[in-house]
Amino acid sequence: MASKRKAAVQHEVPVKKKQQEAEEDSLHSAAEALKPAYTEKPAAREDLTGELSHNPKNKPQVYENYDCTLHLTDIEKNNNKFYTIRLLQEGDSFSCQRLWGRVGEVGNSETEERMSLEDAKKWFEKKFREKTKNAWAERHRFKPHPGKYKLFEAHREAEAPEAAVKVRPCTLDAPTQNLIVNISSKDVFRDAMTLMSLDIKKLPQEMLSRLQITQGFAALEKLEEALRAPTDAGHSLNELSSRFYTIIPHNFGRKKPPPIDSFTLLQAKKDMLLVLDTVVKLVQTQEAALKEEEVEDVPHPLDRAYRLLKCQLQLLDQEEPEYKMIQTYLGETGRYYERFGLDHVWKVNRDGEMSESPPPPSPATTQTRSERDKLQAHSKLDNWKPLWHGTNVAVVAAILNNGFRITKSLVSKSIYLALETISGMSCEDDHHVSYMFLGEETPDREHHTTVDEPSVKQPDPGFDSVIGRGHTEPHLIQDTELKMDGQRVVVSQAQPMLGPEFRSSTFSQSEYPASQESQYRLCYLLEMHL
Repeated sequence: MASKRKAAVQHEVPVKKKQQEAEEDSLHSAAEALKPAYTEKPAAREDLTGELSHNPKNKPQVYENYDCTLHLTDIEKNNNKFYTIRLLQEGDSFSCQRLWGRVGEVGNSETEERMSLEDAKKWFEKKFREKTKNAWAERHRFKPHPGKYKLFEAHREAEAPEAAVKVRPCTLDAPTQNLIVNISSKDVFRDAMTLMSLDIKKLPQEMLSRLQITQGFAALEKLEEALRAPTDAGHSLNELSSRFYTIIPHNFGRKKPPPIDSFTLLQAKKDMLLVLDTVVKLVQTQEAALKEEEVEDVPHPLDRAYRLLKCQLQLLDQEEPEYKMIQTYLGETGRYYERFGLDHVWKVNRDGEMSESPPPPSPATTQTRSERDKLQAHSKLDNWKPLWHGTNVAVVAAILNNGFRITKSLVSKSIYLALETISGMSCEDDHHVSYMFLGEETPDREHHTTVDEPSVKQPDPGFDSVIGRGHTEPHLIQDTELKMDGQRVVVSQAQPMLGPEFRSSTFSQSEYPASQESQYRLCYLLEMHL
């Protein structure tokens, strides 16, 4: 007999951490702040009766792996819904439960009780096939079908062992410790996911898998193709956006899911997936660390997180000429940051982005020849330019780990003086700390334009780059030279000035998008406060 029950609601209370003021390392506070929301000891899965489903002290429990969540988004029909089914066991008795509703809401629930195991399996598998048009036994080769739900590919976390281990002292200097805490903390990722309209009620308990994130990128590539070459014969933006939202669950409340119909929104979704990918890597690193429980001592959590970035961060002394030159460049050209004070600058050496002889390989820096060859393609050119790239705090770790990924639209997203025109992501967090990258790019043979042309895929024959020329340019009279990663780079030390040549340009500042990743290197990371 079926009985309908309202699912219990699990409330999260985010805990805000104050930025460390002391120079000495605090093991407990640093380790706690580092843990993302998804690497906390996993909350027990809650069944629809409000009981805990995998805690042996509570009944019923999920039987084997008969437990899944499905999603379906259809913008045309204003559908954005989930469907969860579970087979539960309590002693020798079995029951099946289902929960359904709009993403972000509690939804409705129903329970089929007092079933035999055989009948319960048949009920579960029938519901799965009805909703997905896939067989439960073939779910590992899941094939999406139009108008049907898609399986949420969850990455379930391992429970942390209770064994006590000795944690080594942190090897990082105090500013770098604070940096790692700021860009890896649970609050940063939770807040970023909320701003991105992700369904954070589900993700803290079962994180997206790498497969799901890969599928999300593939869906965005289809959207990018449609934005660049719209055609009535292809899939509509609504259909392609619905496919993306079905793969990556979003919480829009009762509002109609918005189509991804601009390059700005498309880039925001790419940034979002980079954040999610970084979170998944953090989860996997934490899980790998669980295998060290029998080791007498383990690395400090901040050292683990630092190694995960796979890059070297060298803190610059504030009295160094290099630091002062960057400070002047920021003050003169970074108009958005006039209200900020510069705290720290790190020199960044990413795997595969070092033009000179690298240090010996270490667990933190494992570099392949293909990475080095890719970046050597433009290393002999001498027209490298220093370019800014502002981003959300939650994306900093992803950029350090993955590098700056070039958008296929040549001019619509750039990094030169793009502090007002970078994608609609805030550069500031709740602690009034902001991060920005300073890198170098070589445009080589330049083709100049004054109009943003998102449909352009490659520079015209004979050119390597398409440069968007703006109303203003830094004055050349006070230029100075700086060596970035072994390259001679001209750095402006004067304020931008209006130029008559490009007065009618649609760009407020000149933008230098790189059409190849080998044209751009991350060189410095700046930390500022309000």
